[in-house]
Amino acid sequence: MTDWSATITIRPKPGLRDPEGATISDALHSLGWTDVDDVHMGRTISLSIESETLATAQNEITSMCDQILANPAIEQYTIHISESARQSA
Repeated sequence: MTDWSATITIRPKPGLRDPEGATISDALHSLGWTDVDDVHMGRTISLSIESETLATAQNEITSMCDQILANPAIEQYTIHISESARQSA
């Protein structure tokens, strides 16, 4: 088995209301960063998973995202996986 490290970034789907992103954008503009645009707020989840292959790890994490970690109706997610420096014995 291989240990994989995954980072999942979840944010609202394009075109949907993002009140946190709008608030951050307004604050940045009021502080003088008027060239900032298209601010979105999201969340990041980091996890480790043991799996035989990268493809299996990807499938498992996608299933986790679809079932519990994200709301597919209103959120999109990206998954970045790399082999963990820590390996199981």
